[in-house]
Parts: sequence; C-alpha cells; structure tokens
Amino acid sequence: MAPRRRLFDRQPARLEFQWVVISFVVLLSLANRSSGYFYSGGDEESNNDQFCFCQLQGTIDDCSCNVDTVDYYNNVKIYPRLKSLLVKDFFRYYKVHLNKDCPFWVDDSKCAMRFCHVEHCEEKDIPPGLKGDTGSYHKYIKEVQTLTNCNEDLDVELGYLNTSISDKAHKEFQRWADYDEAQDNFCILDDHEPGAEYVDLLLNPERYTGYRGESARRIWSSIYLENCFQAHSIKKKNAFSAMIPYQDMAHNEVCLEHRVFYRMISGLHSSINIHLCANYLLSEKSSLGFVAPSGVWGPNMEEFERRFSPHMTDNEGSHWLRNLYFAYLVEMRALAKAAPYLRNEEYFTGLEKDDREVKTAVKDLLTVIEGFPSHFNETAMFSGGTSSIKLKHEFREKFMNISKIMDCVGCDKCRLWGKLQVQGMGTALKILFSGKFDDKVDSDGLGTKLKPQSPPLRLKRGEIVALFNAFGRLSTSIHELEEFRQRMR
Repeated sequence: MAPRRRLFDRQPARLEFQWVVISFVVLLSLANRSSGYFYSGGDEESNNDQFCFCQLQGTIDDCSCNVDTVDYYNNVKIYPRLKSLLVKDFFRYYKVHLNKDCPFWVDDSKCAMRFCHVEHCEEKDIPPGLKGDTGSYHKYIKEVQTLTNCNEDLDVELGYLNTSISDKAHKEFQRWADYDEAQDNFCILDDHEPGAEYVDLLLNPERYTGYRGESARRIWSSIYLENCFQAHSIKKKNAFSAMIPYQDMAHNEVCLEHRVFYRMISGLHSSINIHLCANYLLSEKSSLGFVAPSGVWGPNMEEFERRFSPHMTDNEGSHWLRNLYFAYLVEMRALAKAAPYLRNEEYFTGLEKDDREVKTAVKDLLTVIEGFPSHFNETAMFSGGTSSIKLKHEFREKFMNISKIMDCVGCDKCRLWGKLQVQGMGTALKILFSGKFDDKVDSDGLGTKLKPQSPPLRLKRGEIVALFNAFGRLSTSIHELEEFRQRMR
C-alpha cells in the first residue's frame, strides 16, 4: 500500500507563494497600524493620524505639566472622588434663576423638545438646612450653627445701641456690603433673586437635548466675537473661525492674559461638546420599539469626530481639546489656593451624618489636589503695574458679560448647566485674582510665605456648589475623552 501523501507534499510551490503573500499582507497591516497609533514625529493633526487625533501628548501650553500627567492624576485620583462627592445633597441641589430675560436680544427661540425641560425640586425633597435660604452665606458659618442661646453673650449696652438702628438702615448697610463684595465677582450671582429655585442636578444631567440651530450658534458667536480678546483681523469671521488660531498662540502673538481668557472659554466649550457627544440622544424609543419616557442615551462617535477631528476643524480640534486640560488646571489651582478656607466650611444641610461625610470627603479631595506636582501659576498674570489693573478690569467685565449671555440660552437644561459651569469658572477666577486668598508675605525681607489668615472674602454656598460641580464637569470630560480613545482603538 502506497503511503498517504501529506498535504504539504501537494503543490508545494503554490502553497509557498500563498504563505509569502499572506505574510506580506500581515506585515503591511501591522506597519500601517503602528504608523497610526504609535507615530511620535511630525504633525499630530495629520490626516494619516485621523484615528487617534484625540490621543494628546506633550506639555500643555502656558503650564508646566504634560497631558499624560493630568490624565493619570484625574482618571485615577480625582475623578473617582468627585464622582462620589457630587451626588451628596450639599452639591446636588443648586439654586438658580432660570426665567430671567435675555439682556441682549429678544429671545423667542425657547426649545420645545421635552428633553430641554428642567425638573424642579419639590419642597419635601430639599434638605432642611437649605429651605428658606436667600443666598446668604451667614447661616453656614460655624458660629451660627453652634450658637444655642441667642442671648447668652448679649451685652445690654450694645444691645440698646443696636436698637436705635432702623431696619431700613440695616438693609442699606447690607446693600453696601454686597456691593463691595460684588467688586470681586467675575460672574452674576442670582440665587438670592425672586424667582430662583432649587434644582436637583442628578435629575437633570447635562447631555444632548436636541437644542441646536441659529439660537445655539448665536450664543457662541456672541461669546467669541464680542467678548473674547480678538485681533481686529478676525473680528468679522464667524464664531468658530474666530477662535484664535493655534499658530498665533504658539508664537506668543497674543499676551498671556488674553491667551488664558480664550483658552478657558475654549476649554469650557470643548468640555460641553464632549458631554453632549458622550450623552447623546440615540433614540426616543426603547429596543422594543416603544417610546421611552427618558429616551435612550449613549456615546456618539460620529458626532465626536464631527466636532473634533482634524478634517472637520481645519486641524484645530486637538488644540481645542488641549484647552480643556488648561481650563481644568486653572480650576484645580483655584481649589488648591482656597483649600485652607474650604476645609473650614461646614457643608451644612441639616443632615448631620451626611454633612460629616461630605466634610471628610472634601478634605480628602483637597489633599489630593494640593499634592498635584505642577499647578498653574496665576502670579505671572496681571503683574505689569497700572496697565495690568486696567487689563484685569477688562478681563473681569468680559467674563461677567459671558455670564449674562447664559440667560439667552433657549434650552432650559442647557441654560442650567451653562450658568452653573460659568459661575464655577467665575468663582475660580475670583479666588485666583481677587487677592483675598493670596498668601501673606512676611515683612522680614526674606519673602517667607505665611499661611493665609481668615480672608475677608467669603464664598456663598452657591459659589461653592458651582465651583466643585464645574470642576467635576471638566474632570468628567477628561475621563470621557479617554473612553472615546478606547472606542476609537
């Protein structure tokens, strides 16, 4: 019986040729993938690198740290802590006025989509310590919370003198104090105004509601064309081309203060766009074909690429993403600077156990933030004498104007999150540039920094809530950006 011929004994030349072809195709495929994912030279916005345009590398402009450092520190240390902290009652209930008229144009573009609607809180859901709050911070200071007998330290003589001051005079004094304090504000605070209501942020998450078109474009056009520091040559362009080109930034053709202002607004814009892409309305129907009351939400890769890919943004998309990191670093620096003050807050809601847990969690978060190795250096700004005073005033007025524009947003839910994030960013700027949280320098001539004394500037509860939530939004965007990278891979 003849031995059975093995498979490779048949047509050996033909099979060998096939293996050569297969091997060549595999090697070519691996080479192409390597050039796309691990390419380290040349322009990172190249169209050949379109599949990893959101894979940022290198240093963050006007800062001293790398993107990789921020990614690790945020995604591993800060984001998980913020995620568990911001669901607590003190931070989830935000008092805001959503029914103010637009101060700049007649706004007849209210969003009629059901997902634009904001669900307001019922009285029974509001923590007892927040009910009846008029926006004043006084009830949250420790002395007021621990005072049990209002008459125990009453001085009769002083009490007699105080009775000679009328209620009207007291109100005038308070108005003067409020006016003086408002000079440090970078944004409008309206939680004390009639019509302001508490909103549960967990019931009204930030996501794509369908609000788009001319009304939405007008908001960003007004911000970029009228309220950002712009060169005359680009003022007549549309809103998105009016974003300062990266080349002008890179060659320092724009001063530091102007760059910081633009990068913070651009970073906020990028952050909002990432939230909308990550929480996109995929369908109003469930998988069974029925109308889903809350809709079906999830990440939209096509929308993400449309907003940030090189070929859709004239190679500016990755720079806009870098501005997200810049805004994150500025707000993180504000939290670190105000950490001694924030540690002493009581975070009072009237629920003792929750308040104690929140205070412990805040202290832990602030310790982590203070440990970040390369904080933004705000002292390099507004340091040019008389001209810097004028520049800081202009900086403040422009940001104040942007906070007013938020009352022109036609979608209630978008208006809610726009006002909160702008107020949070404005609070960060207030901490950094009001001078009230600066370290005191010893007068011994050695330049020794002393711990900040109790600053005369106090933050209202609404400012603290906005500050932490705004930073939480930027932190979430950086985390979601990593998830988009994973999907693109």
